Amino acid sequence: MINPAWAQSAASGAPSPLVSFMPLILIFVVFYFLLIRPQQQKQKEHQVMLDNLKVNDEITTSGGIYGKVTAIADKVVTVEIAPNVRVRVERAQIGSLLRGGKDEKNQKEKDKPK
Repeated sequence: MINPAWAQSAASGAPSPLVSFMPLILIFVVFYFLLIRPQQQKQKEHQVMLDNLKVNDEITTSGGIYGKVTAIADKVVTVEIAPNVRVRVERAQIGSLLRGGKDEKNQKEKDKPK
C-alpha cells in the first residue's frame, strides 16, 4: 500500500534563496559585531598609543619587560630597563603605556579626592 503523505510532500515548493541564506548572513553579522569590529577598534587604539609615544614614557613590551623610553626612531624604540641598561625594541612590540599619555590622566583622576 502506498502512503498518501509521500505524494503530498513532493508537491510543495522549495524555500526562496534568501530564506536559505539568512542563517549564514545572521552568523556573519554576529561575528562582525562580536569579533571583527572590537579587534579593529583595539588595533586603532594601539596605533594611536604608538604614534603618541614620547621620551620618558614608562611602557611594557608584549614580552612583559617594563622600562622607560629613552629614544624613538621610525620602527625602533630604545627602552631603559635598568640603570644604564638599554634595549632596542620594535615599536609594534610595545604592549601598553604605564605612565604618560592617557593612563597618566586616568591615574590623576582616580587620585583626586571626591
